[in-house]
Amino acid sequence: MSRQLTAIIEREEDGYVSLCPELDIASQGNTIEEAKRNLQEALELFFECASSEEVKTRLHNEVYITQLEVEVG
Repeated sequence: MSRQLTAIIEREEDGYVSLCPELDIASQGNTIEEAKRNLQEALELFFECASSEEVKTRLHNEVYITQLEVEVG
């Protein structure tokens, strides 16, 4: 079984940080692809090790990513 999850990747100093907001699991890498791959591995390990109750507790089924325009200064 597979599941579609969100990966948010952002530049941070010398590398990239990747986050899955549905489970609040993060990883990192030196490149975007490495950060994505490392997050995928972290998520697979989580699903392999976590109980169904922990998955149910942590999983946010509705995650919305959007941009806002705000006044600054």
